[in-house]
Amino acid sequence: MAGNPVDPLQALSTALAVTADSKEQAELLAALRESLEAHPSPIPILCTTLIKTVSGAGDSLLKRWVLDLLHFAICRSSLTLEVRTSLASQSIDTLAALLHDPNPYTVKVVVQTLTTVFPLLFRQLCTNRNLRSQWDTLVQCKARILEFVWSPHANSGVKLSAVKFMQRLIIVETRGVSDPRLQNKNDPNISFVPADHPFISAQTLEAEGSKLLENVITTLYNSKNSDILSAILNSWSSLVKLRPSLVPLVVSALTTWTPAALSGLPASSVKSVEKGVRILLVHISRGPHGTTFAQQINEALALQGARMDRASADEKARRIATATAAAEAAKKRPLSASNEAPDAKRQKLEQDSTDGTSAAFLAGFDFTSLPVALITELVVANLLAFTEPALVALVEAYRENRGASTASLGHAPTPVPEPAPTAQVVTAPPVKQEPIDPLKMDIDEEEMEYEPDKLNMELSGHESAADAVTADILESAEPNLQLIDFKLPPPKELSDDARALLMKNSVFRIWEEAQDTTSVEQVASGGPSPTEMWMLLIVRMVTRVATPPVDEENTDKDAMEEQTEDDALELDFYARQDKLRQTLCDYIMSDFPARIRLATTWMNEEWYNDRIRRVDPNWRPNYETWLNQIVASYQTLLDGKDKTFSRFLLDLPSVPADVLGLLRELCIDAENRMPVGFMTLREFVIQRPSLRAEALNILLELTTHPEKVTRGAAIITVKRWIPDVQPMDAMVREFAVQMLRRLQKRPTEEQKRVDVQMNGDENMEDGQLPAEDLVQTAYLPDHIELPAQKAHVLQHVELLFALSVKVPEFLDEIFNSYGQMETSVQKAIQELITNLIEALGSNHGKLLTIMRNCPSGAESLALRVLTIFTERGRPSSQLVAVVKGLISERDLDARFLIPIIAEMDKPDIMRHLPRIVSILDGQTEPKNLVRSVFSSIVTTPSQAFGSVTSNLPRVRQSELLTPVELMVMLHESEKEIGLKSAIEAIGICFSMTDVFRSEILGSVMQQIVDEPVLPVLFLRTVIQAVTTYKSLVGFVSQTLLPRLVTKKVWTNPPLWEGFIRCAKVIAPASFGVLLQLPKEQLREVVDKQPGLKSGLRDYVTKKAGNKARVAGFLEIFGEEASAPQTEMVVETSAVEVSSA
Repeated sequence: MAGNPVDPLQALSTALAVTADSKEQAELLAALRESLEAHPSPIPILCTTLIKTVSGAGDSLLKRWVLDLLHFAICRSSLTLEVRTSLASQSIDTLAALLHDPNPYTVKVVVQTLTTVFPLLFRQLCTNRNLRSQWDTLVQCKARILEFVWSPHANSGVKLSAVKFMQRLIIVETRGVSDPRLQNKNDPNISFVPADHPFISAQTLEAEGSKLLENVITTLYNSKNSDILSAILNSWSSLVKLRPSLVPLVVSALTTWTPAALSGLPASSVKSVEKGVRILLVHISRGPHGTTFAQQINEALALQGARMDRASADEKARRIATATAAAEAAKKRPLSASNEAPDAKRQKLEQDSTDGTSAAFLAGFDFTSLPVALITELVVANLLAFTEPALVALVEAYRENRGASTASLGHAPTPVPEPAPTAQVVTAPPVKQEPIDPLKMDIDEEEMEYEPDKLNMELSGHESAADAVTADILESAEPNLQLIDFKLPPPKELSDDARALLMKNSVFRIWEEAQDTTSVEQVASGGPSPTEMWMLLIVRMVTRVATPPVDEENTDKDAMEEQTEDDALELDFYARQDKLRQTLCDYIMSDFPARIRLATTWMNEEWYNDRIRRVDPNWRPNYETWLNQIVASYQTLLDGKDKTFSRFLLDLPSVPADVLGLLRELCIDAENRMPVGFMTLREFVIQRPSLRAEALNILLELTTHPEKVTRGAAIITVKRWIPDVQPMDAMVREFAVQMLRRLQKRPTEEQKRVDVQMNGDENMEDGQLPAEDLVQTAYLPDHIELPAQKAHVLQHVELLFALSVKVPEFLDEIFNSYGQMETSVQKAIQELITNLIEALGSNHGKLLTIMRNCPSGAESLALRVLTIFTERGRPSSQLVAVVKGLISERDLDARFLIPIIAEMDKPDIMRHLPRIVSILDGQTEPKNLVRSVFSSIVTTPSQAFGSVTSNLPRVRQSELLTPVELMVMLHESEKEIGLKSAIEAIGICFSMTDVFRSEILGSVMQQIVDEPVLPVLFLRTVIQAVTTYKSLVGFVSQTLLPRLVTKKVWTNPPLWEGFIRCAKVIAPASFGVLLQLPKEQLREVVDKQPGLKSGLRDYVTKKAGNKARVAGFLEIFGEEASAPQTEMVVETSAVEVSSA
């Protein structure tokens, strides 16, 4: 049924229609389950529908089936991760309720299911912040299951499942890989939790995980339940694999563990736990961390082995003592029985049965029902019950009785005739009867006793006269069979076709016979297997051939004719041999994976045969020829998962350069054969020291390949040997550093000549190699073209960047070499280093040290690092301290201040802000930087312009600047900043309309105008303010400008010019202030701004006042008083103006 999927709904309906909990229903449900396991796609729909029906229901066949199906779907099915997560999310409430089910089986299955559900939902909840209720349900389930672990009354099956859940919980609640690029979505852990998650606290979970791990270790030392200990040990293999940081703790716990808490348990239980500890220690020693803890683990294994041997010896002695006591009791039982039975009837029965009871009982007892170990101990105990002389005597008596009975059953021996009187008989010395050691007795000796007469006759040396005469006749007639000058006759001559057919049939027959010996080979032990012998026979028939025959009789013929015939004969000889080899090659390639051992044996023989024949100048090597043919034939059939090819190449005695070139081509194959090439080269590096340099060089060159996929695969391959696997570690490091140095500037030929003449090589900068010493790969140009492209630079540095995560010392190389690179290369490095810096983090000790002691010329790289850390969040306190120290010691670019300016206190902000503003040069990028700085250091005022609120999550609001303080500071520091940069900065402030509103600007102008020395840009700002906000015109005309008149603004030419322009902008609101100016200054105003004359004239005419004063104004404005009416108006206007 598994092959043909059934309709699950119909099958389920059929099962529900029959009698509940019946055998028929069980069979129908089992058939449906089998179909669903083979075709699991309908499972989510079924489980989602059925799981709700089992909550609160009693125990039934259907309930168990549904729970088992849900467990299979979530934990063991081939459904996608997303589908299983969705199913877990829909089932969590029901599973939580079933944890309180009275049936232990139900609870056990639910706990096993939740063991997988918890990490699935944890991974989902790390990104989904809206499912708080689901997280609360998970926490409740976790608490309930942990109760089962520590409860002394919990069902054993439930407790074991709970222990496994706790072990999985520890993996989730400990930190995995912090690098987001290396995180495995199938290994959810607290590293997935965002720092600002609303209801999952990584710190709380990490503390809980540490506490649970401590409890597990305590249980390992104190528990007397061997099943729980075995469950803990079995789950720790996953723990050390997924959490390398916990390996030291696990190793320490295992190496110091002793079975002291298991005293009183059966020896088999203690031995089971001991084996679990031993297996886990061996597993760790063979893993990637085995080298670090090798000595500690080996010492622990030695102590444990001695402890296990002592325990085994003690248990064996105990069993022997028990068996001895049982034997002694068995001996005493018949005596006591006879003494305690006085009646005659009992005495008679005992007398009749004394001889036959034991034998009859033993004859009818089935010894095969006893354990082998017990029988062995009983035999040993009985042997120890006798002294050595007594045991020897018993054996002799048994042998005599057995020999006599055997002789009586055999035929009568043939009588030996008397020897002839004339025959000389040589008698052998008498054989002395020696006692036989039963422990050294061989089975053949017993078989010889079946014919004692014949044996005694042979040992005595007697023979009949007839036999002696016959022997003499045969000896005289015997031919001389010594093979001194014997030669085999020449074989029958066969045609070439007959030879090829005979050889082909022989090869196939031998191989088919070898296949029949497979079962025998599996049973045989020691020595080469039959299959290996047949394979060796086949390949030696092909490879170990005689040398080409030479006709030695025709020595007197013409030399040229003889040479021609020899060449033809040799060619014919090699052609026949090549046909044989081709036959073998075709047979192997027809099923290469199954016949790889034959191929390996053949290649080894060819290689050896070439070596022993290389002294012959006429010998044509075959190893490389046929190896290349096998490789070329099979490479077309390769796929990415094929390990046969790699295993074949690893077993070769020598790997030619052509094969290594093929592996290089496989590594850059766009198809799916790439893994085969990388896997084979990796194994060459690890397992073949003679090929290590060549294979590793290919891998290192591939780390510079222009294709990202190939380059990434090569980097992953070589990175596994960093930082502790020698000598690969040193070779990879050296290559990575030299790739970086290829990016440094190279001196011109003229510079080289001058430098050598003046200083030799002493002027070579630190870390810089001569051009001729740099490593060159097939995928890189001899010289990097300038301006450098980012892709070319990435080919050089991607390996080094990847290694820097494991080896922070490479950061020194990067920063030291950076200053010696060309500008375009430096820009590419700044872009490419982003992922590395983000992986290291802003608290990385080595990186902070390099930033603090930044090499000369690498300041722009340090600035890029600082920018990376602050692009997506606030800088750490350590980073801020480092940059502050760096700025205090060096005259660095103001851009260093931008990322950390928001983390400074107000005095520091006021001190450093002018340097930041001074970078404004009219370009868009600096303007955006300064705007971001203003946004980060200035509070956003409320609508009521009262209390301030922060636009950054800062600790102290007092550290921020108010908008008024910022604008005032820009005016007061205009000389330090520069007028152009200050004007641009003030313009940025005006663009921030949500911060610098009209009331803010009014406060700024009010504060500045009261200063004893007015900034040059003040009136420019006033003009910009009234232009932006018309509501400020009244404030400026009635308050600000009169104050400037009072301060005699015309004494400061720049400010006076601004005053005149401002008056022009806000006219006619400024007319009243202008009339307060002295006549000379008023005349200057109307001369510079003629457009004001008509307005001022109308204003004076309408506001008639003092007649003389009005006449004076009109004179300035270019018109004299001519009528009494005008005088009256002017006089009235003058009075009003004077009163104003």
